[in-house]
Amino acid sequence: MVLGLCSGTHDSSAALVVDGQLVGMVEEERLNGVKHTNVYPEQSVDWLLQRAGLAPDAVTHVAYNFDPRRYLAGAAQALPYLLRPSAARRALPRAYSFARVHRNGRARFRQFRERFPMSRVVDVEHHLAHAVYALAAGIDDQDENPGDTAVLVVDSLGERVTTSISHARRSPTGVELRRVHNIADPASLGYVYGAVTEHLGWRRGDEEGTVMALAALGDPARFRTLFARAIPIDADGFGTDTRLFPLRVLSHRWPRVSDAFIAATCPPRPAGAPIEQVHKDLAAALQERVEQVMVHLAHRAREMTGAKHLALGGGVAMNCVAIGRICQQAGFAQVTVPPSPGDAGTSAGAALTVAYRLTGRLPSGAGACYLGPEYSRSEMSFQPRPGLTAVQIASPAAMIALRLAEGQIIGVFQGRLEVGPRALGNRSILASPLNPAVVDRLNMTVKYREPFRPFAPVVLADHAAEYFTLGQSSPFMSITSGITARTIRALGSVVHANGTARVQTVTAEQNPFLAEVLAAFAAITGHPVLINTSLNIKGKPICGTPDAALDCLTESGLDALLIEDWWITKNSVARSTAKAEPTP
Repeated sequence: MVLGLCSGTHDSSAALVVDGQLVGMVEEERLNGVKHTNVYPEQSVDWLLQRAGLAPDAVTHVAYNFDPRRYLAGAAQALPYLLRPSAARRALPRAYSFARVHRNGRARFRQFRERFPMSRVVDVEHHLAHAVYALAAGIDDQDENPGDTAVLVVDSLGERVTTSISHARRSPTGVELRRVHNIADPASLGYVYGAVTEHLGWRRGDEEGTVMALAALGDPARFRTLFARAIPIDADGFGTDTRLFPLRVLSHRWPRVSDAFIAATCPPRPAGAPIEQVHKDLAAALQERVEQVMVHLAHRAREMTGAKHLALGGGVAMNCVAIGRICQQAGFAQVTVPPSPGDAGTSAGAALTVAYRLTGRLPSGAGACYLGPEYSRSEMSFQPRPGLTAVQIASPAAMIALRLAEGQIIGVFQGRLEVGPRALGNRSILASPLNPAVVDRLNMTVKYREPFRPFAPVVLADHAAEYFTLGQSSPFMSITSGITARTIRALGSVVHANGTARVQTVTAEQNPFLAEVLAAFAAITGHPVLINTSLNIKGKPICGTPDAALDCLTESGLDALLIEDWWITKNSVARSTAKAEPTP
């Protein structure tokens, strides 16, 4: 029994491998309500053990998603920067900060041993955790077409490595994973993207997706030369110019952009300030350069491994536009991204890695996304809160499809909680993409977010080619796709300003309920496509509990909320709802 942990940094999570299978994974934020929480994932661990019927003493290994010893080496390797004029002032603070992270990591190990005294606590190099999770999830999707896989991990920082390429060879006896290339800090796409996100007035480590969306409205030519200098591409991969993005110090007190960068672009934009053309152009140039570098790295991975499959992990793999570009230009037969490519997924990666070392076989189940808690129907009542009315319905999918076709915006809380940054149908808000007024209302009264941010479509997989040009599955909403003429004519609300859509494809095997809703909606409207966005209040994580879902209903413009087979509204419409329920 291997328990994997991500704890003490950001996006705390826990995962459990039992008898060669990943049986559960939970992000702590979904249970404690604190977005990107860094606390020990106590509620997640408790749920995992309870569901598996295990006492803490039954856990044989605790796998941690970092190797603290490597930070100590990073501290020593900071000292040569004293000889570089552009970085000298930061060399000693960098060394101290890496040494402090090492001490904090060792302290976490002591905490884990106190909680699990019968277990062996094992460190896992961060990029290895990302790579094994990405590989295992990709293999789950490749069973009918086996072959070697290149694994590309790109993030802000894992100990000292920011980018890695590994080669996975498959054989009848298992999988062999070998690291073939590393790129070390200060060359870091994640660092640069986070720095510019913060400079543009959004939260680093949280709102990079907003900058990615804003990029479609800008002209990259304005700052193209600047970013070519800031992130030079070379045969080894890429670099980062520390004169523009100063040497990293692991502390929020040290700014991530230089005076020279500010002088060449614009002053920092305060949060909530008007968005000007210069901000759009800066985002566009950043996004263009990141896409170029990511495609270059994918080509490099293909050259170094000869593999026909590519699995991606790390926080930068959440840049779905760059992943779409890789699908178009890198020449792989298939490109996969795991459900949770960021650090939350490394709890699973750490557990999978240790289980793989113990047994010689890669555990199954990493390609699943619905791995968290579910709640009993009996936990709801006819009056869940003052001012709310609930009624049980016999045909929830048909009911939702009818209401969506009528223009309602519905929250869905069904089955097991999904992992990763996207809501994938079990903790979702669904709306019709056919009526622009519905989309406007969704933005203004439910999501309360910037109007330039697109909403993502979910489509039945066997109809995806009618609407999107991607040419492969996208079950975790990880890849942007081109669109067809039919989408332009009928579904313009899911098309971003750059002519793409971040699509989720779904089958009845992956999510029977969501597939049923899509089929019922198609029977009414002729289109098996819906808007799918996360069930949450602005600034809060995706709802992981019924209480959080009820908060979302009461504090937003949702028309109704479905919790399992309970239809919940803000007024006394239970009787009319029951009368209007479609006949199965």
